[in-house]
Amino acid sequence: MAAPGNGSLGDDRDASSRDPEAAAAPDAANSAYASYAAEAADLELETARRRAAESGDPASLSMLGALLLRRGDLDGAERHLRAATAEGDRSAANNLGVLLHQRGYADEAASWWRVAAVAGSAAAAHALGRYHRERGDEPAAEYWLRQSAESGHALGAYALGDLLEHRSDVGAERWFRSAAERGHREAAYRLARILDGRAPGAAQDGLPGGLGGVLGTVPAPRRVSVGGGDTSVRDLRAAASGRRDDGPAGEAEQWYRQAAARGHRRAALHLGTLLEARGETQEAARWYLTSAKDGESRAACALGFLLRDAGDTDSAAVWWRRAAQEGDGNAANALGALYAERGESQQAERWYRTALDAGDINGAYNLGLLCAEQGRTAQAEQWYRRAAYAGHKEASNALAVLLLQGGDAAGAEPWFSKAAEAGSVDAAFNLGILYAGRDEERQAFQWYERAAAAGHTDAALQVAMVLLRDGDEEEAERHLRVAVRGGSAEAAFRLGALLDRDEDSRFECEEWYERAARQGHRRAQVRLGMIVAERGDVVEAAHWYREAAEAGSRNGAFNLGLLLAREGSEPEAAMWWTRAAEAGHGRAALRLALLAARRGDLTAGRQWCARAVELGPAEVAERAARLRDALEQELSGERSA
Repeated sequence: MAAPGNGSLGDDRDASSRDPEAAAAPDAANSAYASYAAEAADLELETARRRAAESGDPASLSMLGALLLRRGDLDGAERHLRAATAEGDRSAANNLGVLLHQRGYADEAASWWRVAAVAGSAAAAHALGRYHRERGDEPAAEYWLRQSAESGHALGAYALGDLLEHRSDVGAERWFRSAAERGHREAAYRLARILDGRAPGAAQDGLPGGLGGVLGTVPAPRRVSVGGGDTSVRDLRAAASGRRDDGPAGEAEQWYRQAAARGHRRAALHLGTLLEARGETQEAARWYLTSAKDGESRAACALGFLLRDAGDTDSAAVWWRRAAQEGDGNAANALGALYAERGESQQAERWYRTALDAGDINGAYNLGLLCAEQGRTAQAEQWYRRAAYAGHKEASNALAVLLLQGGDAAGAEPWFSKAAEAGSVDAAFNLGILYAGRDEERQAFQWYERAAAAGHTDAALQVAMVLLRDGDEEEAERHLRVAVRGGSAEAAFRLGALLDRDEDSRFECEEWYERAARQGHRRAQVRLGMIVAERGDVVEAAHWYREAAEAGSRNGAFNLGLLLAREGSEPEAAMWWTRAAEAGHGRAALRLALLAARRGDLTAGRQWCARAVELGPAEVAERAARLRDALEQELSGERSA
């Protein structure tokens, strides 16, 4: 807390009433104005001296004392202030307290502030309140600060708000607002923070989506560029992303603007995050730049991310380096990630270590990822463990993945559990995979469901598959739609198949089949081909069958063969049926047998019949057996003839 000795010059005009982040001195462009102001001050002082000497009245002595105090002439000021105080001038009593506090006589200063405060000086009441708070006497501090605040003194209102907020008293908001309305920028910022915390979405944690993967495959961990304490850039940006522009959030923005416009660098940072979340990146960049130039390393870090997102990684690196050199671990991590992406592993490691030295545990996690990418498994495990023991949930998940890959499932499970309980969506999904691999379906479903509730795409798909198996189609559809929004082709296919059962939803099912087909899903491509073939669109059907067949789908190859045969391209049809039959398609083998029989190639026909009998299904095997018997009889007849 700043000393009350910044006190007032004049009754309620004091140096302590200035904002905590004082404006800079005039620059060279204002030198002429500064010179003029100095001349005016000299004239004011001489006028005050003459008036005091001529009249000797307390007000003139008090004014002269205040002017001398402002100039640093403590001896001259004290003589005149004591003379005015003796005549009962409350402004002089207040400023005498300021002077004595500057000289180190805090208790004597407080006695004069009390005199002035009792006489009605709001500035003195403020100084006296701060004096008592510095000595731990909060009841007395609150009494005098309230006297100052209720008299309309901006700093008194701010100091009272600060005291009440320290005690978690909701009354703090009222006094911050009172001070902010009088132009106090720190109060405007503190008021904005209170309102921001009350805005809908303030508790969002910005958890990442998922790592993907299929049942039986535990996904690998990924790099985290920024790390995080409660006020990290990552947290600020994540919190801003869930805000609406109305209500408390809208009012918070107004107060951030007021404080930022008055040069409050943290307010400029917060305003930048709100604007960036709305997509107003140009204005956000201006506020980040303003804040960064004023020395706010987090703003420099945020500006770096904005530039990176715009594709200017070189400029981003400049701001990240500046922030990292000021001790910002987030920026150091971002620099490390940038160098890692460029393949400059030594530079990446350097900056990850810098982040760790700055207290950002993400540095250890990212060092683990870097070592894992280089095949340095032992070192990766050490870094993961360091971060995991410090509570880094994704490091716990990464450590578990590493242990599982090394065959230590028993060692992996507790780390998966720790990460999942800490909120790692990926770890929850991985636990589901772990339990599913042990056929512990109930526990697997519980973890899949937990991950799905947090938006994990593949977990939502796994939950939907269980629900489909259990016959709960309504809930299954809901989870499939979640997975589709996450980009799952399998979910799109299964959603299409679910809707395909109802004639009324046939049009929508085709939409989902097509989405999955365009993502390369072979079964969706075959089903889409069948739907468009039913409409008579042979060209489109052939396209999708061919896509599936060339990707290895035996059904796609078989259907493409049928389509080509109907169009009179029997040789090409035979080629695709052969591919399908060799991949285990019984109907394709039967078609080839029939084709060979028609051509009179009885030996080839009998061979394909045998293959069809082997592959099935039952009705195909039965037909193929009858055809085989007939071909054998014909072959026997030829031999006997």
